[in-house]
Amino acid sequence: MKRVSFTEFGGPDVLRLEDADEPHAGPGQIRIAVRAAGVNPVDWRVREGQKLGAHPVELPAGVGLDASGVVDEVGEGVEGVEVGDRVFGEGSCTYAEFAVLGAWARMPEGLTFEEAAGYPSVVETALRIIGQVGVRAGQTLLVSGASGGVGSAVLQIARERGIKVIGTAGAANQDYLRGLGAVPTTYGAGWVERVRQLGHVDAALDLAGSGVIRELVELTGDPRKVISIADLGAPESGVRFSGVAGSVPEALAEAADLISRGKLHIPVEKSYTLADAAAAHIDSQAGHTRGRRVVVV
Repeated sequence: MKRVSFTEFGGPDVLRLEDADEPHAGPGQIRIAVRAAGVNPVDWRVREGQKLGAHPVELPAGVGLDASGVVDEVGEGVEGVEVGDRVFGEGSCTYAEFAVLGAWARMPEGLTFEEAAGYPSVVETALRIIGQVGVRAGQTLLVSGASGGVGSAVLQIARERGIKVIGTAGAANQDYLRGLGAVPTTYGAGWVERVRQLGHVDAALDLAGSGVIRELVELTGDPRKVISIADLGAPESGVRFSGVAGSVPEALAEAADLISRGKLHIPVEKSYTLADAAAAHIDSQAGHTRGRRVVVV
């Protein structure tokens, strides 16, 4: 099969589309013929060799955690899914023609493979960090870097739970945030004061890693009320860094339920081929995403 992989840590240029042996489903796993794979910041952070609290990466390594596709192998002990089912989920080395998933859910009706590939990790991350930061209905959550995939999920899940959200993003994405139920404001000079004018902040999430940890602690009054998924230096300020959690079937089931009920929609901003994986990483690292980027197989 064809697979995107790298033999050394580095920039996007280390990615290669190569021939590789097909993986096979082990106990508790399924294999899918991949139709699309989600592009996540963790993908290029791993490629660069960043230490994210996950398992050590052994080279050569594949790329990608999220995928959608058609089941073509079912491992020992797996029930409730059959060859031919359309699923989306989390696994490893998903920028490939075949991939093994450790967590999955059936694709909701009406969802395309491209759309489905954009949900798994971002929804798991959104659910995890909302829980970790401890924000509740009636409180206000500040989300720094709110227009990307995780931000899009956080805003909609928070709205469903009765949490008010203030979101920061570029000027071009203000209407996008407003459409997801957030009170938007721009980042850049004076952003802290602009947030203050919008009201008291009970908790905050750093999704972009743009050097705002000190200000988020200042706005919430407590480093324990701030979570970052993007700034590896956050713990130096007493702020928790929440890295990669791995496959969580419950999160996928909740994502499928929210999508089916029309409570969650994350648009696909751009699609790439396997051969263009480096370009996908370049664009992901540049930020300013509205929704998701996916690799189509």
